[in-house]
Amino acid sequence: MPQLYRLDIVVAEEDFPLAEALVAQSAGSGWEEESLPTGEMLLRVTSESEEEREHLAQSVSVMLPGSALSRETLPDTDWLAGWRSYFTPVEAGDFLILPPWMKDEAAEGRIPVVIEPKSAFGTGHHPTTTMCLEAISLLHRAGILKAGQRFLDMGTGTGILGIGCVKLGLSGFGADIDPLSISNSRENCDMNGVSGEFEIQEGSVELVQGQRFDVVIANILAGPLREMAPMLMPLVKPGGCLILSGFLSVQVSGMKDAYAAMGEAGELRMPSPASDPTRSASRENPEADDWVCLYWPRVGEKQALSRMKGEK
Repeated sequence: MPQLYRLDIVVAEEDFPLAEALVAQSAGSGWEEESLPTGEMLLRVTSESEEEREHLAQSVSVMLPGSALSRETLPDTDWLAGWRSYFTPVEAGDFLILPPWMKDEAAEGRIPVVIEPKSAFGTGHHPTTTMCLEAISLLHRAGILKAGQRFLDMGTGTGILGIGCVKLGLSGFGADIDPLSISNSRENCDMNGVSGEFEIQEGSVELVQGQRFDVVIANILAGPLREMAPMLMPLVKPGGCLILSGFLSVQVSGMKDAYAAMGEAGELRMPSPASDPTRSASRENPEADDWVCLYWPRVGEKQALSRMKGEK
């Protein structure tokens, strides 16, 4: 049976940009990124070529000698079938995330968003994606996000967050540095019939400097989000919204410091799965590994709770 070759790369947060650049140059397909409770960053690359994996491992070892590398060989099973067994519908705020083969299922009062699960990040199963959709729903129910407004989806991945915004009547722009994400997100826009309202390009914040948006959404990682703060905040119109996720509770203080000019943030939390081998939470600190979403403007906690439950 053919094999797949996995390489896990763990680096200090400050070394993440270089590690990501090395992976982007060498990986023949997409890769996974994750913030670890230790403050380090994990990049997981899976390749059909052992030579490609070893070339990447050598490059990382030379450029980042303090990194930790681990290798694994996997059987090349039917990954599509594997995705299908894993990808179940996800309820996220006012949305229901569905794969194409389940698109005709009843949404039961929620707004259906159809996502083709490929290598790009954002199927709705990760807590950060779910919370961003919950924050979008919350701000929409509060009358802060409205039809006719403009959004920016930075690090769009599959396009799931921008598609959700379009289905609420907004239009906007999405950007991602991964070319695989661009093709996947455009495909998802076509499936959802929103391509005319959602422009997507390869790149980052440099594409939209000087523009203003009613809502800016970025579900990335703590390090890049802190670095991007001086460029992201001016993109939010006065009185507009900012939604950030992709970080753990131990990183919230640094995030709030970086975005202090936005004022007081609302906060959503979801624990990382108990099965996650990187979890470090203990009985003394059960929230250490919570994923967090921060959003501005802040909606009162009582109001937020009632609106997320669908109460009027």
